[in-house]
Amino acid sequence: MKAIDTPPAGAALPEPPEPGITKVTERAPAAPRRTSKAEGATLNVFSHGILIIWAIMVIMPLLWAVMTSFKTDRAIFTSPWALPDKLHFENWSRAWTEAHMSDYFLNTILVVGGSLIGTLLFGSMAAYVLARFDFPGNRFIYFLFIGGMSFPIILALVPLFYVLQNMALLNTLHGLVLVYIAYSLPFTVFFLTAFFRTLPTSVAEAAFMDGASHTRTFFQVMLPMAKPGLISVGIFNFLGQWNQYLLPTVLNTEQDKKVLSQGLVQLAVSQGYKGDWSGLFAGLVMAMLPVLAAYIIFQRQVVAGLTAGAVK
Repeated sequence: MKAIDTPPAGAALPEPPEPGITKVTERAPAAPRRTSKAEGATLNVFSHGILIIWAIMVIMPLLWAVMTSFKTDRAIFTSPWALPDKLHFENWSRAWTEAHMSDYFLNTILVVGGSLIGTLLFGSMAAYVLARFDFPGNRFIYFLFIGGMSFPIILALVPLFYVLQNMALLNTLHGLVLVYIAYSLPFTVFFLTAFFRTLPTSVAEAAFMDGASHTRTFFQVMLPMAKPGLISVGIFNFLGQWNQYLLPTVLNTEQDKKVLSQGLVQLAVSQGYKGDWSGLFAGLVMAMLPVLAAYIIFQRQVVAGLTAGAVK
């Protein structure tokens, strides 16, 4: 006879199943549905399509303006969408010399360059103090700068005109530089204050322990660390000041002191109903190229400045 195995002493006996209840085995988790992947692919195609349409809407007018600047006036009206029969570089030379675009270009570089340097210098100093030091009236001064962003510039044109006239700064390039600095400071302080708050305080404390003064710490330690933010706000101010038309039209009326935006308007109306359209498009492209070049060169720094401080 075959021996029956008995469990050792002290071992737990298996519990018999209750009558009427069957044991249910666990099932493996269901495979993820493929619909989510299909929905993601559809959304990806849709978003890329929107971006392509937006890129076409932005790039096509720029390309059309460049193409038109090499046409004759007759070709602009007879075949506006056709390619030029040949490249008429005389349009550019005529706009540069006869329309005095060279003088307007130089005035614009002097005004925008001086105002950009002053805006970044004074704006960064004010933003650093507001961001790193606690003193009575700190928040009040900060909100005054923010309030300047909401003040319409058109309401200040008449007071600005009389202020510059009393200070003998009307129709001068340095007077326009001061106005541009005052116009751009609120946004610059608002932007850089938030940026300086994200910088580590340990670096400044280490500089103080090494004997550096507040001025040296700011210019040699904190300002280089704020380079992405300075480039970002500098690009924004450059775009706004380069394309500024209202302020120079009111405050700068002398012919030899006009800037590029005023020169383009004068070029459009210089010949009445018989305007120099080919020269106008050439001047328009001249005014557009520095802005595009600045953004193409510093686009990575602009993105880095906008995203800095988002993740600590």
